[in-house]
Amino acid sequence: MNTDTTWQMHSTSSENTEAFGAEIGAKLRGGELIELQSDLGGGKTTFVRGLVSGTGSTDRVASPTFTISREYNAPKFTIVHFDFYRLAEAGIMDDELAEYIGDPAYVVVVEWGDIVQDVLPRDRLSITFKRTADDESARDISCCCTAKTAYLIRSE
Repeated sequence: MNTDTTWQMHSTSSENTEAFGAEIGAKLRGGELIELQSDLGGGKTTFVRGLVSGTGSTDRVASPTFTISREYNAPKFTIVHFDFYRLAEAGIMDDELAEYIGDPAYVVVVEWGDIVQDVLPRDRLSITFKRTADDESARDISCCCTAKTAYLIRSE
């Protein structure tokens, strides 16, 4: 992914990661795609919990690992959260994902997106979570985005 903007932070706890998600959630307009990358247990669902909360939604967030996708209703759009970890190939998921991308009625969140890279738009926010060696709950978080999605990580 070519990036115009990169930004990094250090999260010291799950609460800190969730708060970061809430900050981004409050800035969502609809039509965005957020790609999440990390190892298992890296903080992706914690981030999504904050993201959903930040939109004003009261929906309960759970990992879609066993269901492939979950939807959360926010006041202005629906968040569709995909997890492709268990897929060996994209199959029809390419088509399903493509239906949501860019539609202002949806915000799309993708975990384990390597399998659908050919469908993901260039204009997206890509967030990588890495555990730190010294603290089990701490994460180094890197964000990459284009100029069109930089408003999601800029301080205003």
